[in-house]
Parts: sequence; structure tokens; C-alpha cells
Amino acid sequence: MVVAGGNGEGNRPNQLSNPQYVFVDRDHSVYVSEYGNHRVMKWEEGAKQGIVVAGGQGAGNSLTQLNGPRGVIVDQLGTVYVADHENHRVMRWPKGATQGSVIAGGNGYETQSNQLGHPIGLSFDRHGNLYVAEYRNHRVQKFNIE
Repeated sequence: MVVAGGNGEGNRPNQLSNPQYVFVDRDHSVYVSEYGNHRVMKWEEGAKQGIVVAGGQGAGNSLTQLNGPRGVIVDQLGTVYVADHENHRVMRWPKGATQGSVIAGGNGYETQSNQLGHPIGLSFDRHGNLYVAEYRNHRVQKFNIE
């Protein structure tokens, strides 16, 4: 059963381009990070098309853009967390927001604790700490996000 996309590659609301990571929330909505469209889409259960919940403004590093998003997590409030792979940062997009904020990295690709090297995977522990797997730095960092 197709739950997102399935209408060929593209950037229309019923299409995906190079989907990477998936997160399913308690309401069975499916969130998909799209490397090709530089966005995260939300597909509610049974929907024939999705809505953009992060990015979707082309590749770039402004607060309205993503560049090759990978890992995606959504909290109980609907806040979307995205591993912005090519921008070496993790972004937070509150529900309904038209732009996000940088919550980790965003200081170039290096190995300092405030820098990330191609973040790819995200996870939270029960205390709200964010764990970020870095593809190029061969490490996982833990961040206390407030």
C-alpha cells in the first residue's frame, strides 16, 4: 500500500523526489524527508497528497530552506526536527512555521562541538536530549535542546 508519493518523481504535492527518511506520528501521519526537493512533507493517513512542513524553497542555507535533508523526527507538538545534511546543521520547525531555527551545528563542516559533519540521523532520549549521527565526522553528538 502506497502511503506517500507513487506518482513519479517530481515536486508536486502528490510526488516525491529521492525520499530519504520516514517518521510516523501517533496519528499515523507520515513525514518524509526529500533529498531531491529539499523539503519535508507530511502525509496524513489516507491523504492523496502531502503538505510541506519544512523547506520546499529550493536548496539553500537560509532559515526557510534545507539542502539535502536526511533524518527527521516529529515531537508530540508537531515540531519537526531535520538533519540538514549539506548545511551541516539540525533545524527545528514548529508546527505551521514558514521558517525554522538552527538548534545544532550551522557553523560549517568541522569537528568542533558546535559543528557538524553531514548530520544524517536524529533521535531523542526520554529526557529531551538530541542525539545526532554525523556521517563525515564518524561520531554521534548529544545536545541538550531547550
